[in-house]
Parts: sequence; C-alpha cells; structure tokens
Amino acid sequence: MLDQHVTMEVQVKHVCRSVNFHLRNIRMIRDLITPEATEQLVHSLITSRLDYCNSLLYGLPDVRTGPLQRVQNIAARLVSGTPLFDHITPVYKSLHWLPIKSRVLFKVLLLTYKCVNNIAPPYLCSLVELDRKDRILRSNNQLRLKVPRSRLVSYGDRSFCVAAPMEWNKVPFYLKSAPALASFKKDLKTYLCDLCYPES
Repeated sequence: MLDQHVTMEVQVKHVCRSVNFHLRNIRMIRDLITPEATEQLVHSLITSRLDYCNSLLYGLPDVRTGPLQRVQNIAARLVSGTPLFDHITPVYKSLHWLPIKSRVLFKVLLLTYKCVNNIAPPYLCSLVELDRKDRILRSNNQLRLKVPRSRLVSYGDRSFCVAAPMEWNKVPFYLKSAPALASFKKDLKTYLCDLCYPES
C-alpha cells in the first residue's frame, strides 16, 4: 500500500493493525498451547506479514520501522514468555530472530544473490551488474557489483539498483560465492545474527 510520497507509512500502519489483531488472539490462547505451537502460530500469522515485501522498507528511518519492531518485540515476548520489562535482545538471540532492519537487509541481499546467479526474474537481474575492470585487479574476482549514482538520497539510495550493489559489496566473499541458495540463506542469517548480537 503506497502513499504519494512513498514513505511506506500507510503500509506500516496496515501491517501493524493486522499483526496486532492476530497477536491478541494468540495471547488469549497462549496458556492452552505449547511453546512450539505458539512459535508456529507466530511464524505463520505474524512473521509472514512482517516479511511480506519488506525489501521496500530499506533505508527508512527508525520512526517508520519502529512500529514494526515494537510488534515483533511483542511477538518475541509472547513466544518466549518473557516479562514486559525484561531486555529484548537476549530473547531475540535465544530465538535466533533478526530485528526488522536486519530482516529487510536479509531480503535485499537474498534478492541480490538471486540476481547475481540469474535465478531472479529478468527485470530484477537487469538492475545489477558485475563490476569488471579493464585492468587485471584482485577485486575482479570478488563478485563486486557496480553501484550507480543516485540523485536523491531519500528515494534514489533506497532503490534496488543502488541498495543491492551497495549492501552486496559489504558482505564477505564466502557469502557471495555460496554454491546454493539454501547455504547462502543459512550463512547470511548467521552472519547478520553475529552483527546484531556480537559476543561480549
């Protein structure tokens, strides 16, 4: 659901309203079902809605993604049985969940991997291009992508053709060269979890 300024405010409000409805229903039966069943319900009714088209949220300020993060926090507390005022980061770490902004980054990088390996739709593949130099350089073998210039930070830098290569070039080579989509997804989630929850 797009508004005229593409701030995604309407979409975020719509998702939060839908998710809160399901969270209330799950909370009512939480004592009657197992933790495993609760987690299944949350993944099918909550996480699926938070992840739907979430790559469009890339580059948005915290004031826009904050409401989504708050409902995800509620879902995490519901699954884990954590009290309201306990710190939420250990809960995410124990559940192996990524916060909203990292989930958005995960989706962008996943789409980029598909584009680089030509398993994405052609209209997406055409938006990214390998950065091959005329001279023989070490970076030629690092699977780097060309980052086009954008005119507007608020819109241009959020577009897939800019965001995808910019974020792709930041990840380590072992992720870029993953032999299969399944291994890429697994390694990428571990990589992002390590960034979100560094060992103290």
